[in-house]
Amino acid sequence: MAKTEVILIQNIVGLGGESDQVKVAAGYARNYLIPQGLAVPLTGANKKRIESLQKRRGAREAHEFSTMSELAKSVSNLIAVIAVKTGEDGKMFGAVTTGMIADQLKTQFDIVLEKRKIFLEHPIKTLGEHIVELRLHTDVTAPLKVRIESTTPAPALPVAPAAPAEGKESRARSESRGHRRAESVHAEEAVVIESAESGAHREKKPRAPKPEKTEKREKHDQPEKGEKTEAKAKKSEKAE
Repeated sequence: MAKTEVILIQNIVGLGGESDQVKVAAGYARNYLIPQGLAVPLTGANKKRIESLQKRRGAREAHEFSTMSELAKSVSNLIAVIAVKTGEDGKMFGAVTTGMIADQLKTQFDIVLEKRKIFLEHPIKTLGEHIVELRLHTDVTAPLKVRIESTTPAPALPVAPAAPAEGKESRARSESRGHRRAESVHAEEAVVIESAESGAHREKKPRAPKPEKTEKREKHDQPEKGEKTEAKAKKSEKAE
């Protein structure tokens, strides 16, 4: 393939900056660079333009450095939020690319940044926060926080079964039975105490004297033996 030398008039990514002399394919120079005003053929007359192009390039790079330095300070405090679809297991469908991040910077912060200045070792495939490096300039880099969130609604939590409520009622009934049982025990203890006190009072009450037997009363009414002997003697004297 035939090559030709040209002088770049504008900065071309991957090729060079103003005033650079580069070799490119003849067809590429003839059909694209020269018609678009991005380069001119390398001739004696065009070489005179190199000095002015170098000055313009220096001014452009100084402006870019200043602009990118200010941008680096700004993006360090930003969090780009990108919403993605996920499955029920939380896994993403696809991955987040540099183009998606560049679009989000434009949409969320109105920052226009070429995606080639966003560096990713691998596309982002997990939710959460990630640190992405922005290569804003040859001498300027900045970290950017990117938060990946899911747009898929969280699964509904299962409805709690009614068993716990029944458990509460059962516990309430058990507690009620416990209270009633305790009250019954207290009542029984009170009855026992009252019975014991009543028995103690009954024991202290004096008992009525038992009546003497009839035989003892009859014996007490009969005359003594001396009186019987005296009566017999009197009868004996009357008989004589």
